[in-house]
Amino acid sequence: MTTTTNESSSVIAAQRREAVQDLLADARSIILEKGVTREALKAISALLLELATRHTLFDATDFPPPRLDSGDTSTRYRLNPGEDGLALYLNSLLLGKTTIPHNHDTWAVIAAIEGAELNRIYRRTDDGRDPERATLELLHEVVVRPGIPIAFLPDDIHSIHVGGAEPTLHLHLYGRPLEALTGRLGFETDTGFVVRYNAKHLQRATQAVG
Repeated sequence: MTTTTNESSSVIAAQRREAVQDLLADARSIILEKGVTREALKAISALLLELATRHTLFDATDFPPPRLDSGDTSTRYRLNPGEDGLALYLNSLLLGKTTIPHNHDTWAVIAAIEGAELNRIYRRTDDGRDPERATLELLHEVVVRPGIPIAFLPDDIHSIHVGGAEPTLHLHLYGRPLEALTGRLGFETDTGFVVRYNAKHLQRATQAVG
């Protein structure tokens, strides 16, 4: 049995804060130099992948998934609370967690610490003139797992599907905090309706972890 003292926990927390701030500073520099481009997101993905290998900073016992009897399928932790710019989250998703296709209204990069998450990537095939309806085409699928990240420009569309036996623990870096993304769109493929994703589908509770 491993015993963790308050002192060792505070050391790890300090190391985590330093690693998070270093990552955010580097990501800001990349965006400043390259703009919000695929090239920039590829460079940021490499940084997030490296951070995801530092398992001692993101132990699942410190960032537990939802209880099975809670009714929730995800728990979200904000790793740089109180900042208005870039937002780094640690998400834990349970088996069975799915979303409708949606965009982000900002750029996003995701890297896995533990667990696998199927991402389905779509493109719109309608002309966009009807703000309430859309049609989508599935382009390809990516399984995000340790060593395989994924990145999105603001208008990219994806859905997620967790089918593994274990909860996921993934880092999500966004250009703006989730609660600020009021322009996010969700696409209900069974009806064709376009919905405001944050208002209808976002689980709003975020735990702040400095």
